Amino acid sequence: MTMIKAKAIIANGKGTFSLEDIEVGLPQNDEVLVEIKAAGVCHTDYDSYTKWGQQMIMGHEGAGVVLAVGNNVKTTKPGDQVILNWAIPCGSCFQCKNGSESICELQSPVTGQGKPNMGHVSLESTLYKNKGVQRSFNLGTMSTHTIVKEAAVFPTPNIIPLEVASIMGCGVMTGVGSVINVAKVTKGSTVVVLGTGGVGLNVIQGARISGAAKIIAIDINEERLKMSTAYGATHTIIAEKMDVGLLNSAIQVKKLTENRGADYSFECTGVPSLGAAPLAMIRNGGMAVQVSGIEEEIKFDMNLFEWDKIYINPLYGKCRPNRDFPMLLDYYKKGSLLLDKMITQTYTPNNLENAFSDMLSGKNAKGVILF
Repeated sequence: MTMIKAKAIIANGKGTFSLEDIEVGLPQNDEVLVEIKAAGVCHTDYDSYTKWGQQMIMGHEGAGVVLAVGNNVKTTKPGDQVILNWAIPCGSCFQCKNGSESICELQSPVTGQGKPNMGHVSLESTLYKNKGVQRSFNLGTMSTHTIVKEAAVFPTPNIIPLEVASIMGCGVMTGVGSVINVAKVTKGSTVVVLGTGGVGLNVIQGARISGAAKIIAIDINEERLKMSTAYGATHTIIAEKMDVGLLNSAIQVKKLTENRGADYSFECTGVPSLGAAPLAMIRNGGMAVQVSGIEEEIKFDMNLFEWDKIYINPLYGKCRPNRDFPMLLDYYKKGSLLLDKMITQTYTPNNLENAFSDMLSGKNAKGVILF
């Protein structure tokens, strides 16, 4: 197989990462070779090198330019700007046939059968030290080049800068999708958002786009709360670090909602001890959405479910790529989805450590690596 030289940020599986030389193969059949121009930085990337214990090319958010395509590729061509999308539906499994493409039983790196290359490009198409290397979420966007299946790329119009497009394939989709596709937030409703990081800000944007009348942002970081008002938050509450389960914040929410509670509440902190907190924020018959992907045991006070409350834990905003990426691009074109200013800072591949530090400190709405 003909290979081209490239560079990638590789996690060693032992808690560190480094910028390394790799080789990437030319596309075959339904494969696409992409030159990555920008990669988003999020908490999942941090977890990928600190917690996962696997050697892999890092990164699962990204955008770039198509360099070459296989003979069977029909939806994109060399020169196209594309978003990389990690949730690749097979279209034929039980979940895909029922419209739940984000939890595809065969090809999802999260809910699939645990085989990293089922429905994806083979390991041998990307070599590190002459051996096939895994790519985060089958993408590995923190690299100068990647080879993926056709279904993993979505062509974008040139009106959107690549560094902006790079954040759409995870954080933006998760946040906005959780509002529009999952909760189906209604016009005139009240929404509470716990945590105003990158995902939380996009939940706020989704609520604004959906016509929510009252959007209450809760965080321990005053600067981030100030930032949230630029994206649509109408009220802010500074959480107390010692407020177990945010019950004191919930009292403030009720004061803002005729002592009833919000219609919808979204947990975007990723803090296990706050897993039950969105239930305390909503009215009887309201909906709580666990957006941040907590995967730890949590103890619930069942009184928080009273009465008729719904708590849902969706994946990736129930993304259906062919439906949702055009939707996001349309919102962006109309100026209602604010993404340009969300990129607080850009970094070189050599500065990923700084990008993580800024992310963890709450300095950035979103950081992006430029290649």
